[in-house]
Amino acid sequence: MSKPFASTGDTEEKPEILEVLADGVYALTTGGDPNVGAIEGEDFLVCFEARATPVMARRWLAQLREHTDKPVRYLVLSHYHAVRVLGAAGFDAQEIITHTETRRLIVERGKEDWDVEFGRMPRLFAGHDTIPGLTWPTLTFDDHMSIELGGDRGTVELAWAGNGHTSGDIYAYVPKSKVLFAGDLVENGSAVYTGDAYHREWMTTTLDRVKALDVEILVGGRGEIAHDRAASQRAIELTRDFLSTLMTAVEKVKVGGGTVEQAYVAAREALLPVYGGMPVFEHAMVFDTWRAWEELDGHAPGIWTPERDRQVWDRLTG
Repeated sequence: MSKPFASTGDTEEKPEILEVLADGVYALTTGGDPNVGAIEGEDFLVCFEARATPVMARRWLAQLREHTDKPVRYLVLSHYHAVRVLGAAGFDAQEIITHTETRRLIVERGKEDWDVEFGRMPRLFAGHDTIPGLTWPTLTFDDHMSIELGGDRGTVELAWAGNGHTSGDIYAYVPKSKVLFAGDLVENGSAVYTGDAYHREWMTTTLDRVKALDVEILVGGRGEIAHDRAASQRAIELTRDFLSTLMTAVEKVKVGGGTVEQAYVAAREALLPVYGGMPVFEHAMVFDTWRAWEELDGHAPGIWTPERDRQVWDRLTG
């Protein structure tokens, strides 16, 4: 029996739980769906990630409003994937911040990614007819940007650690509370999607830079919150192990003269014991294997389209 395409078989609504991580620092975990967060300034909010639609964004904001009524001044988007950005209109933010490379990727493949992610994960797009169009940043940066929160609240430090989940991923770090919103650079209790990734750099220098931060609480892109330093370090290493295991399995098949279909089987078998029960595992393995093979051929990430999605899925799972 063939597997349901991507996450189309995932129709069960997940619990959405707001946690207060520190004074004025919040996160919403969603049972394996994309996590989001917010940080209070003296008279404004910095929100991290936008969700897939304005309807989904407002669902999160309704919970946040039980704790604060401050307006959203900054909406920070960790990268360009549709499930993370298309709900931006629901925030009424004064500024939308991304890495410079993320803006380039939106120009290059934003509409294609919208079509692809809607097709892969339809449940996350509740109220998709309310999306006004592609989300565009109003502020971009290359390496680092600091947001002053006012009063004695300190800052939010936004930074690019190197190529990783995409070429434009950024994190948000709150030094005063030592909270890190890592986006999809780190997953904690979820499989890792790498269809647009740079595996070699991600699993070495990029994660090394993330790990060097003084972090007590880590919010990954999916999965559980790591509530202490040891758990935060484990989440980073779990992500690194996924990437390393994937690349080792795919490269072994490729060097041995095998096929990408054989690489998919080998990678899935290698990762299944630890990650098989985690969210998006079956979804991710197909696209992860294809991207790993592509990277080993020396190519940058290709643009996913609905047609390419189905061709790759059918080829590897057929």
